[in-house]
Amino acid sequence: MATMNISLPDQMKAFAESQAQSGRYANVSDYVRDLLRKDQQRLEAVVEVQDLVDQAIASGEAELFDMSSFIAEQKAK
Repeated sequence: MATMNISLPDQMKAFAESQAQSGRYANVSDYVRDLLRKDQQRLEAVVEVQDLVDQAIASGEAELFDMSSFIAEQKAK
């Protein structure tokens, strides 16, 4: 595992240490790794949603949807 040194303002350092001391994390490194994992997941979700938006835009103009006709067709099946 690689090592990285970061600088934090005192208030952020104290917060990170309090998260580790809360018992949820073994140490500050675990807390930072969890933050990074969550940020990676968030970014992956943003990319996925953007891809779906791009696909929707590329699919062309929207058509009107008639709910009554749809329900009638479903009942006829």
